[in-house]
Amino acid sequence: MAIVCFDIGGSFIKGAVALTPRDIAPLQPRPTPLDDFEAFAATLIAVIADSGIRPARVVLSITGVVDPETGIATVANIPCIHGRVLRRDLETRLGLDVLIANDADCFALAEAGLGAGRGHAIVLGAILGSGVGGGLVVNGRLANAAGGFAGEWGHGPILPPFAGAPPVAIPAWTCACGQTRCLNTVGGARGMERLHAEIHRIEATSRQIVEAWQAGETDAVRTVDLYVELVAAPLALAVNITGAAIVPVGGGLARSGPLIDRLDEAVRGRTLRKFDRPLVVPGMLSIEPGLAGAALLGLEAPG
Repeated sequence: MAIVCFDIGGSFIKGAVALTPRDIAPLQPRPTPLDDFEAFAATLIAVIADSGIRPARVVLSITGVVDPETGIATVANIPCIHGRVLRRDLETRLGLDVLIANDADCFALAEAGLGAGRGHAIVLGAILGSGVGGGLVVNGRLANAAGGFAGEWGHGPILPPFAGAPPVAIPAWTCACGQTRCLNTVGGARGMERLHAEIHRIEATSRQIVEAWQAGETDAVRTVDLYVELVAAPLALAVNITGAAIVPVGGGLARSGPLIDRLDEAVRGRTLRKFDRPLVVPGMLSIEPGLAGAALLGLEAPG
């Protein structure tokens, strides 16, 4: 069986032909039409034509979620698919079976099947990119197989008003989801930068902050200490609730091995189950995780 899988971003649509979970051949990326659904569907059709096959199905990894009851997609960065019953609408345009999954879910599925999560029954994939995301895989299957919000540990009014030693005030920043005090407001790269500016009144990129932290620079050490404290507690709670035995991490901040090691130590100190091995680890996949996860989802789907 062959399928065509897509990683749909706000700038580009990346496609690939997947014959097996490890045999994934990328196709030429194309710009993402943001405001015209017909152009969006036509782009998918063009990529499928480039594949040279008639796929058994098409699978999309998207930066959004699908409501499991209504099928309505919430994809804030691509207005033309936001608010649509996306699977139905695409199946009508493409004439093919379509599956859709969140990109963090695809990351979690890919790491569970091919990466750091192999051999573990419950895998919580964590994204520390520009923001915070996550996905949950149980016995090789997505908890969100039909859409949903499982694994989204970055949302909810969980942040304390004060943290750190000595304590500093944590502002009630508004999250993109509409709530305040979500971990998402401080837990990603933009959040680390926000914390650094709030504490020190200094603008710096997350990369600069992490590099300065590794060099022992005082302001950066303070920022990273606070960042780890704020992120570790919700992640430990997510591990306790899900029973995850491994937490592969993706996104830009996962590129810093020392930062992930520090976070791992802090999380393991807060979980009910005591681990004598790394729990929070960098993702292992060299294959584009959105495409790899979409390939796994499509190849292992029944029918």
